[in-house]
Amino acid sequence: MKPAIHPAYQRVQVTCACGATYDVGSTKKSLRIDVCARCHPFYTGKQRIMDTGGRVERFLRKYERSKAAAAASGR
Repeated sequence: MKPAIHPAYQRVQVTCACGATYDVGSTKKSLRIDVCARCHPFYTGKQRIMDTGGRVERFLRKYERSKAAAAASGR
């Protein structure tokens, strides 16, 4: 590595919008994030389906029709 051309790597504190803080290594002085593992909907189990225009209901109706047709044909 060439001397004096690389940014300084230091320990910084990451702060999430939910208030959680983590210590990580970075070349930046501080980091602020919107979502972390503690508040992300996927990890907390509070994930919601955004149903725009009844797409979920349309899919369920279509799936039930095809399932009924398959049962009627003996598959």
